[in-house]
Amino acid sequence: MPITDFINDLLNPDLAFLPKALLVAVMSSIVCGVVGCYVVLRGMAFIGDAVAHAVFPGLAVAFVIQGSLVIGGAVAGVITALLVAVFSQNRRIKEDSIIGVFYVAAFALGIVIISQAPGYAGSLQQFLFGSITGIPDEDIFVVGITGALLLAVVFLFHKEFVAVSLDREMARALGMRVFWLDIVLYVMVTVAIVISVQTIGNILVLALLITPAAAARLLTDRLAVMMLLAPVVGGTSAVLGLYLSWSYDLPVGGTIVLVLTAVFLLAWTFAPRHGLIAKRWRQAAVSSVAPG
Repeated sequence: MPITDFINDLLNPDLAFLPKALLVAVMSSIVCGVVGCYVVLRGMAFIGDAVAHAVFPGLAVAFVIQGSLVIGGAVAGVITALLVAVFSQNRRIKEDSIIGVFYVAAFALGIVIISQAPGYAGSLQQFLFGSITGIPDEDIFVVGITGALLLAVVFLFHKEFVAVSLDREMARALGMRVFWLDIVLYVMVTVAIVISVQTIGNILVLALLITPAAAARLLTDRLAVMMLLAPVVGGTSAVLGLYLSWSYDLPVGGTIVLVLTAVFLLAWTFAPRHGLIAKRWRQAAVSSVAPG
C-alpha cells in the first residue's frame, strides 16, 4: 500500500479506530522507550517480563465488568509490584524467585478470570497479542495523561534512578531510600506496560520496553542521548509497524515487534562504536600494527 493511501485511511472517518491506534501506539512507545532505559541500564528485563504477566488479572477483571483496561491493569500490576517489594526484604529468598512466584500466580489468576467471561477465546487472543480495534476514546486520554505523569516522575527522580541502577550500595550510603525508589521504578514499569498492552498485547509488550532502549544503548555511551534515542526508535517503529500491518493484513503487535527487532539488529551491526563491523575494524587495526 502506498503511504498516501495509508494517510487517506488515517483521515477516513469510517476508519476512526486507525488514528486512535496509531496515537496510542506512539504515546506508549515514547513512554516505554524512556522507562525502558532504566530497565536496560539496571539489567532488569526479567522484571519487565514479569510485570507484563502481573497486569493480566486486572485486564481480565476490567474486561469482565466493562471497565477501563488501563486502570484495571495498573491496579493489578501495582499491587503485585508492592507485594514483591515487601517480600523481597527477606534476603533468604532472592528477588528473582519472589518475582517468579507472584507474577506467574497473577498471570494464572488472570487466565482463570478471563475464562469465565463470554467470548473467552477471542478476548484472550486480544489480550495476549494486541488489537488495533475497539480502543475507547477515554483510554486515549488515560494513556496521554498517564504517560505525561510518568515522564514527569522521570524528570524529578532521574538522578536517583541512575544512582540506584548503577550502584545500589553507594546510593544507600548516600542516604537515598533505595527501597522506595525500587517501588517507584516497579510502578513506573507496570504503568508503562499497561498503557501499551492494548496495541501490542500482553505477550509482546516486553519488546516495546526493552528493544528500543537496547538499540539506543548500542548507539551511544551517554544516558541522556540514550533516553532521547529510545523513544524515537520506539515511536518510529510503532508507526512503521502499524503501516505494514495495515498494508499487508498482518497482526499489529507482531509486526511492530519485528520492526523493532530489525532496528536492533541494524544497531548491533552498524553502530559506530559498539557495532559488530566497528569492532571488527578495530580488531583488524590492532592486528595490523601488532609486532611480528
